[in-house]
Amino acid sequence: MGRHVLLIEDEPNITEAMRFILARDGWTVSSHADGATAVNAVSRAKPDVVVLDVMLPGRSGYDILRDLRANPDTEGLPVMMLTARGQVRDRERAESFGVSHFMTKPFSNREVLDTLNSLLGP
Repeated sequence: MGRHVLLIEDEPNITEAMRFILARDGWTVSSHADGATAVNAVSRAKPDVVVLDVMLPGRSGYDILRDLRANPDTEGLPVMMLTARGQVRDRERAESFGVSHFMTKPFSNREVLDTLNSLLGP
């Protein structure tokens, strides 16, 4: 079975780096860069997992995560938040909204792959 990830990230360099890492590992990769329309993008793409940046134009990743968790169709969807802001309060806020995993930038390729694969299980 294929693995589909939706990257919600507004930094093109990060998006392309992650697309390369994941596609090379066999993932189908979609991307979206606008926070204001991110929830609709998730509904349309129906990914197996979402990588969500915290700071996005139009809407924060926290708001998007809160909306995903409030929707019965996406409440159980694995979401890995990716941020340059790695302070304890950022992690705690993400956890309070139900994040599956919280990762700070910069990240290692292996860490991203291991985390996303573990979020989907065997």
